[in-house]
Amino acid sequence: MAPGPAAPSVGRLTPLDAAATAVATGLGSGYSPVAPGTAGSLVGLALFWLLHHLSLAGQAVTTALVFAVGVAAAARVARRLGIEDPGLVVADEVVGMWVSLLGVPLTGVTAAAGFVLFRVFDVFKPYPARDLERLPGGWGIMCDDVMAGIYANLLLRAGLLAWPMQ
Repeated sequence: MAPGPAAPSVGRLTPLDAAATAVATGLGSGYSPVAPGTAGSLVGLALFWLLHHLSLAGQAVTTALVFAVGVAAAARVARRLGIEDPGLVVADEVVGMWVSLLGVPLTGVTAAAGFVLFRVFDVFKPYPARDLERLPGGWGIMCDDVMAGIYANLLLRAGLLAWPMQ
């Protein structure tokens, strides 16, 4: 069994480093020894459940703000670790999961479908998601997952049009 992702040395973290690490690791879910991206997506789903009461505009603004903070946090943690896209950084999965569910009526079925669709698109990264990984710093870490979230959201909406939920 391969060891889990390395935890940054807590003794050397500035308060800003600690905050960036908390954001970038999805409140620590990125330290999961098994499938940290899936763990981060689950945290994203749980956090979105708290947001789904907001209007579409409120959801979009909150997602955009967390995206911006995630870009900065991911870049800071990646730079500190000296790794271009560390596996423990899962803020991209959190935001990608939110994008998957933006404006969709949230039920157990849509949450599960959105989760599965997002994970599939995040893993396979259809065009242009894979190309977005080449953006510099935190942008490359975050943008490919936003694209995966867009694909998941569109397919989820198409599914809801084909099979409306009562």
